[in-house]
Amino acid sequence: MNCWDSINVTKKLGFYRSLILSLLFGLLSFIFLYLPFTLIHEDVVVKDHGLIPVVFGVALLPLLHKALRILPLIFTNKNLRIKWTLEKRFIPNFHVKNHTKTTKPTFFFALLTPTLMITVPCIIGSYFVPAYYPYFLLIGAINLSLSYVDFLYIRHLWKAPKKCLISNEEQGYDILIPR
Repeated sequence: MNCWDSINVTKKLGFYRSLILSLLFGLLSFIFLYLPFTLIHEDVVVKDHGLIPVVFGVALLPLLHKALRILPLIFTNKNLRIKWTLEKRFIPNFHVKNHTKTTKPTFFFALLTPTLMITVPCIIGSYFVPAYYPYFLLIGAINLSLSYVDFLYIRHLWKAPKKCLISNEEQGYDILIPR
């Protein structure tokens, strides 16, 4: 296998620039989603259950986002190794072990899964459950913010050859093509 391209968005953009762009993407997505739904649900009274459920939901969102990204890889790769860690003694986190290879369509679907499984149902839920539409839109916008780096990887992956393998490396991904 030959390395066709190495993708490392953090190295290319820089950590802080990618963080700022991700936050701006999430903020703009919330604004552009909130405005039309406010016009649709103008007579609705929003139910409020306090700050604790919102903070709890937002705190669990990155872990759910990561789990949904890894879920398609678990179903297709039998030898996928996941490493669980506790950050700051109480925040659960996990990483896919290095040197796992997957096909382009599987990896493409894995990058899109959190957006399809969290953001789209949140937008649909904000339409059909108008009493909680700001909360659904907030969760959906935060998930879009988390998906910003995934979208950058998808953009690079789109240009890759059809019969390639994606290898998970320490910092980013390698696109491998057969000789």
